[in-house]
Order: sequence, then structure tokens, then C-alpha cells
Amino acid sequence: MIEQAYFCILDRYYSGAVLDARALLTAGFLALTQELNRNGRDVPEAIMPALTGDRKADWTAFETAYRKVTDRVPDLRDKLAVVTLEAVVAALDDNHARWAHDVGRPPDSYDGDGYGLGLQTNVVGAEAEGDPGVTVAPLFITAVQGGAAQAAGLRPGDIIESINGSAPFIGGRAGPAIASLSPQYPEASPVRLRLLRQSTGHRWSVALKPGLFARDPAALRVVQSKLLEDDIAYVRLRGFASDSAKRVLTAITRLRTGRTLSGLVLDLRGNGGGSPTEAVRLLSAFVHGEVTAYQCTVDDACETIRTDDTVALLGLPLVVLTDRGCASACEHFSSAVKDLRAGRIVGTRTSGTISGPASSYLLSNNTLLGFPSKRHLGPDREVIDRIGVPPDHHVPLTAGDAAAGRDPALARALTLLHE
Repeated sequence: MIEQAYFCILDRYYSGAVLDARALLTAGFLALTQELNRNGRDVPEAIMPALTGDRKADWTAFETAYRKVTDRVPDLRDKLAVVTLEAVVAALDDNHARWAHDVGRPPDSYDGDGYGLGLQTNVVGAEAEGDPGVTVAPLFITAVQGGAAQAAGLRPGDIIESINGSAPFIGGRAGPAIASLSPQYPEASPVRLRLLRQSTGHRWSVALKPGLFARDPAALRVVQSKLLEDDIAYVRLRGFASDSAKRVLTAITRLRTGRTLSGLVLDLRGNGGGSPTEAVRLLSAFVHGEVTAYQCTVDDACETIRTDDTVALLGLPLVVLTDRGCASACEHFSSAVKDLRAGRIVGTRTSGTISGPASSYLLSNNTLLGFPSKRHLGPDREVIDRIGVPPDHHVPLTAGDAAAGRDPALARALTLLHE
């Protein structure tokens, strides 16, 4: 399995032809030794072999050393294989490269159930997983979804001053402690929070145990729509799923029936991406005859992604709401809106999680390895990955806004559409 993944990456990954494969093998062997230590089972044979840069010879040397180790600890063989391959993939440092393997589902879970603490904060995306980011203090709750957070009486706007005794921000940057707010099954250790409710000045501590919780059915809908101020269509799109462009356009048509609309607010906050094809189709309702993106190989041979001019133009002024949760296909859409001047963007910078569209490869153990073969560039050939798309109007949410139920980005969007 590891061998198959290693050569698949070298053969088909975006920069596979030019990357230093020794870095992948070194990362894998490091993870193997760390797992041995975690299990108190280090062995004298766990020595990284000399690597020369010859990819096949280096694999043979790595495999020989790897098998010497696993033969000494056969009961850890499966666990060592998992951490080794995870580390090889992670060494690509690519936000669209992943190895999907079964980690199981919580007992008694149903489709739509959430798992975790039951809260969301103003730190989202890669920052919420422990990567240093750009969100500024304080860390505060933006939504209570259910579960332990709801049972403990937490509210939007509550400020999280510490997580398991550690400060959420270090040197002005989101720190690794924030990752503890997003536990994944089977993680079940309680998370200790120190909180402040600004409206009362009350400080208190609470321990939240991760678990299953039922999510609001409305929050599971990919498309939600409503009429605002009698003449503004508001549509929230949570992901670019199959047929989502058609569903958005259908929702707008229904809101338009019997009235004249003066504009559209398209809310893409928290939209984690999905199908690039759907992003292009939706964009094509606002502009025709344009380039939406480029997909480029490592030697700069680029495929041009153009609008689908079979999609009818809406002819409506557009404002797009974005935040750090807008990623991947969401950034394809928002970068094109900005570059092509198809509308205005309000909110905060997007995630910067758009290395390129991933393809999946089935490994011998029926798990999936995914990574991009091309890099994504915006319509002006700009790099968006890791950088994100800046808003035309920077309107961040504050703890006070969250506590009061205010949405300043939406308010700014409505003002712009009525100018």
C-alpha cells in the first residue's frame, strides 16, 4: 500500500516529476519512529537508511528498513502503516492531498448528525486545525449547534480565553490549542474552556466532552433562500455540490416571480467548496465570454477554464459574502467574481485552500489517495492558494455582533445594493 501510494505520487502528482522523493520517505520514517515511541516499543533496527536520490533504489532501501522494524513489532504493523502513509502524504504540504481511510463512525450515529463540542468559532478552516493564521484575537463563539456546548449554556459572543489551560493566540496568531475545539471521532477527551461573557463580565470554566449531536435540519440544506427588504434576493450556498448551481438559479427565479429584484446577496461564508464545474456554471449566470481560471502543470502548460455561456445571464447586481471558511471551488468562484468585476465581495479574506482540483486513486487495500495533477490560478493568472481572495469591503464579525445576533457583512451588502 505504501509503495503503491509512493509511486502513484511520483507518477501523477502535480510536481511529482520534479520533487525530491527523499523528503517523502524521510517524513514517513520519522512518523514510524514516533509511533514506536508512543507505544513504548522502539527497536534498534529503526534506523533511516541512506538515500541517494534514485527513486527506485531509495524505495528498496526504505522498504528493507521498514520491514525490519515491522517484523519486530507485528502487533503494530497496521498502525505503523497508517502513520507512515499519512506522513508521506502530509509531506506534500498540499491542502488538496489526502489519504481517505476508514476511521469509523460513532455508534448510533445518523446521517446529518454532528460530532464534536457543538460549537463554531470565528477561527475556521486551516486555522481551526492548528495552522497559524491571520484571525486576530479574541477567539469567540459564533454559533452553538448543540451537544455539550448547548448543554453548558454557551452562547454566541462568549469569548474563549483559554483551551485546556493554553492561550488560543500566541504572539498575535491563532495557536495550536484551537485545534482542540474541533475533535474528530473517536477523540473523546473533555476540552476545558475558560470563558468570558462580555455583556455581564462573568468569567467561568467548563469542561465539554465531545459527542454526537443532532444538527438543525436547516443547516444541512445546501441552498437556502429568502427575500430581504422586498427587493433583494438572499441565497446561502453551503457547498458546490452536484446540481447546486441549478438549485441556486431556481431559488432566484422563484424569488423573482411577481416582483422586480434590485440585487442578489450570495452568501458563501463557510462554503468548503466542491465541484469546480458547478462553480463555473454559477459564475456563468453573471458573466459570459470570460476565463474563470487556469489549471497548470508544473512546467506551466495551462488549461483555460471558461464560462459556460449556455447558462442564461441573471442581469442582477451581485454581492458575495465570504469568510475564511470559503475554500476551494468557493475561491474559484469568488476570485473570478473579483477579477472579472462580476460583483462585489464583502466580509473577510477567503481560506487560501485551492492548490488544485484533486483526482482520486484506488489503492490495493480499497482506500483512496487523492491529490491534484494541476495547480489552480485565478483569471489574472494569480496564485490564490494559501493567500486567499481579499474582499472589496472588509467587514469582520466581532464578539459583540455575534452576541447581539448582528450580521454586519450582510448589512453592508444591502447598503451597497441600494446605493
